[in-house]
Amino acid sequence: MKAWETLSTEYLYKNSFGNLRKEQCRLPNGIIIDNFYVNEYSDWVNAVVLTESMQLVLVKQYRHGTRGFYLEIPAGKLEENETSEQGILREVLEETGFTSNKNPILLGEHMVNPAIQNNKISTYLITDAFKTKDQQLDDTEEIDVKLIGFEEFDDLILNQTIETQLFTASAYYMAKSFLNK
Repeated sequence: MKAWETLSTEYLYKNSFGNLRKEQCRLPNGIIIDNFYVNEYSDWVNAVVLTESMQLVLVKQYRHGTRGFYLEIPAGKLEENETSEQGILREVLEETGFTSNKNPILLGEHMVNPAIQNNKISTYLITDAFKTKDQQLDDTEEIDVKLIGFEEFDDLILNQTIETQLFTASAYYMAKSFLNK
């Protein structure tokens, strides 16, 4: 198996959220794709955050892409020169006001959508979390914090009785597998 050959690259836009580049590529069989688009995004972090009483700390927020409200685990993009562990601790504290005296446990690092994106997501488990302060939200954020029993969340996902996204569901099941070992 061989990689595609990039014949040309043009950036259609660049901004703080992400970049879009258009490439012309030659496949190993000689076919040329004139307009292949790649989204360049920052790496992300997310975390399953559990209190001492096994309550899952979730955030509910509006997502304009689908024009809907979603119940999610805390997440966000990394800031400059920030490790993924530093980033998730910052994001959890900013979005929820929760922290923990225990170090985050890395559950996995995965590419988001390598067909058309270049970024990865690092997923953590944070245990024994407790509230220490009020949220510190960006001007563009409006987030409600919700606590739900860890085991109860399984039924909510399986019965599709909540609006959530794939990263939350996969992180939940990664954490559940880790905790059951």
